Amino acid sequence: MADDLDLFVIGGGSGGVRAARMAAQRGAKVAVAEMGALGGTCVNVGCIPKKLYSYAAHFSEAFEEAHGFGWPVKRPEFDWELLKSNRALEIERLNSVYEAVLLAAQATLLRGRARIVSPHEVVVDGQRFRARHILVATGAHPLQAQMPGAEHAVSSNEMFDLPRFPQRLIVVGGGYIACEMASIFRGLGAQVTQLVRGSRLLRGFDDDAAAFLAVEMGKKGVDIRLGTHVQRIGREGDTLHLTQHDGQVLEADTVLMATGRVANTQGLGLEDAGVALGQRGEVIVDAHYRTNVPSILALGDVTDRIQLTPVALGEAMVLVDRLFGPGKRRMDYELIPTTVFTHPNLGTVGLTESEARQRHAAVRTYVSEFRSLKHTLSGSSERTLMKLVVDDATDRVVGLHMVGADAGETVQGFAVALRAGATKAVFDSTVGIHPTAAEEFVTMREPAAR
Repeated sequence: MADDLDLFVIGGGSGGVRAARMAAQRGAKVAVAEMGALGGTCVNVGCIPKKLYSYAAHFSEAFEEAHGFGWPVKRPEFDWELLKSNRALEIERLNSVYEAVLLAAQATLLRGRARIVSPHEVVVDGQRFRARHILVATGAHPLQAQMPGAEHAVSSNEMFDLPRFPQRLIVVGGGYIACEMASIFRGLGAQVTQLVRGSRLLRGFDDDAAAFLAVEMGKKGVDIRLGTHVQRIGREGDTLHLTQHDGQVLEADTVLMATGRVANTQGLGLEDAGVALGQRGEVIVDAHYRTNVPSILALGDVTDRIQLTPVALGEAMVLVDRLFGPGKRRMDYELIPTTVFTHPNLGTVGLTESEARQRHAAVRTYVSEFRSLKHTLSGSSERTLMKLVVDDATDRVVGLHMVGADAGETVQGFAVALRAGATKAVFDSTVGIHPTAAEEFVTMREPAAR
């Protein structure tokens, strides 16, 4: 049996690596087990490649919009293989960075599959390790569809490295991953049909913002079909045939199933160790990331709470501070900003209007919709939406939503203001930067009529 450890981390994603590095820097003896590429979903098949491909897709629009600004350039041919190759090089670089920071902190990196065999013991490829604390940070994976022919579809994991660019793409799902992939591949030149089981996109986001985004995506050529159920998928040669609930058959080169994600808990030995799991297989933890087995902890996507990389990073820092520091750090799950990298982006922080009306006795909203200055010459019909949700009793801004170019960049700054408790009066007294889209957030004066 290997020497006793202070912390054994299962999973080399964002949360796991951050916890291991911070703990090792505080003098703890740490080991990390990872059977795949370091960096987890975010680096390898999530945030980073998604944003790179989103940039790539925006160039298609940029070539067209340049005409109105005196650049009558011809649209060049898109090279799918070149994009994939350049992305792979950047991901490989980031994998190396993650390994370097672990080794620099003097954490031990183990390449292999880990299994918990007791509250304080882990086995990796036959080698047994004993640890005071065991941290499960194994993330999540795309939900496998249950329907005839589901094996012909792909998940978001495969979309970045498809052997051939899909001229006809069907995206099944209405969540943020489905919307992002639909937008990206439409921008790259694919004919995209998005099939949504529900009556709207982006359940859980603000109603006005989600509805506005659907219109903008439609204007860019994404064929969004709501209330659609997929019955089965068949294949004839290189062509896929997707049958809808009404009997209509659609043809595609690729079908992406993006209908949710589930925690990576299979094969870890959690149940044998007595760790309680939720109905979706997620690890159940308390406010301090402890499972019902005190020595076993979990954070990030495997707990199926807020599946965002910065949340996992924040949880890791709080956990390490509690285990190996003064324990003063706290993780506040209110007012967490996020962005859906569709075209255009949807950025949000705080409560939706619906949530605010459930939580507060009286709510005011301020809504502005406009065509940005850029598009007065670009020829694009793209419009921007901005919305503030205000608690009437305190005048505090409790929700802020934007659909428009670089919404994430704009919302990040306003998230600081909301966390500081900014009121609508503070917004009103703030001088805007002109001409920007962001200034609209400090110039909205009249509440929206409801």
